[in-house]
Amino acid sequence: MHEMELIGVRVEMPTNAPMVLLRERGGEGRTVPIYIGAPEATAIALALDGVTTPRPMTHDLMRDLLEELAVDVERVVVSDLHDKTFFAEIHLRRDGEAHVVSSRPSDAIALAARTGTPIFAADSVVDDVGYNELTEAVADPGQSEEVVEEFKEFLDTITPEDFED
Repeated sequence: MHEMELIGVRVEMPTNAPMVLLRERGGEGRTVPIYIGAPEATAIALALDGVTTPRPMTHDLMRDLLEELAVDVERVVVSDLHDKTFFAEIHLRRDGEAHVVSSRPSDAIALAARTGTPIFAADSVVDDVGYNELTEAVADPGQSEEVVEEFKEFLDTITPEDFED
């Protein structure tokens, strides 16, 4: 199992497919890209930027419910990959009792971004899809700058009011 750092979200060009990026906190420093939906990418980006929406978003509600019920989120784990679909688990503890809940990685990561919970990935996941960013950047140094600019433009168009009912 590898502890991961949430690097952020980006949009892959030319498909405009949003993804979340996790980087290994030790070892080889490999990055794991996970394709997610645009709403999930926005939820993670807002949490990383510390944006408070006028009404709680789904992951804010999840965090608040868990807090109210005195449930600790111990860690989230990107646990598996089957046929290009990632799987995750949210590890919880209440009154000393451990619970594990199956989750989409995007939801688990959005919750972790709001609670400061550590993120892990199974060895098999990191081995299968992890790559070294330095090697990729040397292969095509202009692409990463272009991707960052595209995502910044995407974020500039989103406001907290977009999430009001």
